[in-house]
Amino acid sequence: MQDKPSGAGDERATTTADEDVREQSRVLREVLSLYPETLTLDELIRELTVGSAEFAEHDWVKRAVRDLISGGLVHQVGDLVLPTRAAVQFHGLYEV
Repeated sequence: MQDKPSGAGDERATTTADEDVREQSRVLREVLSLYPETLTLDELIRELTVGSAEFAEHDWVKRAVRDLISGGLVHQVGDLVLPTRAAVQFHGLYEV
């Protein structure tokens, strides 16, 4: 199901897996760009959805955070979403 193209028939169609990767990347960039400052999950959602009240807008951020946690790139401590030490170190090396 994740490999089903969105907008079938369109050469530029992306799969839902591609969308998930873009969303995870967007969340991780936001968390790393603010580090060492931290955001709660609700603050992160507001920041990335520009205050939208739409369920789908909130859901993609929550899914991305969940997937980044399972990938070992962020932690959720209480309500705070924090980058892992490895993510911070890689981010520092990547910018060099």
